[in-house]
Amino acid sequence: MRFRHPDGSTVHLAYCTNVHPAETLDGVLAQLRDHCEPVRRRLGRDRLGIGLWLAKDAAHALVTDPSALRRLRTELDRRGLEVVTLNGFPYEGFGAEEVKYRVYKPDWADPERLDHTTALARVLAGLLPDDVTDGTISTLPLAWRTAYDDERANTARTALRTLAERLDAIEELTGRSIRVGLEPEPGCVVETTRDAIAPIIAIGHDRIGICVDTCHLATSFEDPHAAFDALTEARVPVVKSQLSAALHAEHPHLPEVREALAAFAEPRFLHQTRTATAAGLRATDDLDEALTGHALPDASPWRAHFHVPLHAAPAAPLTSTLPVLRSALTWLVGGPAPLTRHLEVETYTWQALPPESRPKNRTQLAEGIAAELTLARDLLTDLGLKELP
Repeated sequence: MRFRHPDGSTVHLAYCTNVHPAETLDGVLAQLRDHCEPVRRRLGRDRLGIGLWLAKDAAHALVTDPSALRRLRTELDRRGLEVVTLNGFPYEGFGAEEVKYRVYKPDWADPERLDHTTALARVLAGLLPDDVTDGTISTLPLAWRTAYDDERANTARTALRTLAERLDAIEELTGRSIRVGLEPEPGCVVETTRDAIAPIIAIGHDRIGICVDTCHLATSFEDPHAAFDALTEARVPVVKSQLSAALHAEHPHLPEVREALAAFAEPRFLHQTRTATAAGLRATDDLDEALTGHALPDASPWRAHFHVPLHAAPAAPLTSTLPVLRSALTWLVGGPAPLTRHLEVETYTWQALPPESRPKNRTQLAEGIAAELTLARDLLTDLGLKELP
């Protein structure tokens, strides 16, 4: 979906396909048929943007076989889909029964991460629509915080500088400009937007910026105003933003709130949980840890890294951090010029929701994704952007 910003530029809105498990190119092509095109039709649009997730094997097939890339491009065009951004965070196995800490491997100190992201950039340059010259990729925020020492930090910085040089070469060769954004996430080396500033400045290349995920922003109790002011002052580019909402519990000391939260503690993904105290942010790596004993103070609200559907807040006594998303979007695209032109709805946890809230079939999933995109569209038009055909 495309929108005209009051400054005349085009803002792209997509939804991320990491909600649909696929490890191979054939799996990706099936996604387009079974999920993406039905969402587009449900929205009544001739064209729909998707934030494509390509696992290692799919990316390798596309970058080594020009006919495979042409096949994907043809399928996108045939089904009324377009790609301007990729989700490069998960490497493989994101549809596994247990993902948890595996999603942070390989990290930016491992050569596989550089190779994979380079492949994604080359693929994206070949997938961009004919009238679009700029593409973006989100990636993990360096590494999970443990086992990350000075030596690995130096290796990661070197890898990202090498990536930036390769992105320069891609533009020289293709005329397509690709940028990569580190995506701050709770528990990682770069946990907050402020944590991202120093590493990005140290890399020293405008090809490398930040991807702001509004669920992660909210989980860490970051104030959007302060976050974007700091990024702007430091001249750190917001490469893209993922529009998502976290799980919020206002009164976590109450038994009924604990019971409601427990329904979201599931075995597939990590749900890092945070609370803001007078002494600073307190944290656990997962929601079930927070619910065990006194691992997390419960005198103040809790937020958990659980991407809840934008249009459907959890039932009381829980809610979502949609107000944080609204505030962030005001700063991202509500000013005289957008801070980013690539927005991506990223609710990958549909099948991790409590059983009564999960979609029962493809049709219900398509309805849910379409409803999220409709809400995001309304937020953008409320800010003065005009939806384009």
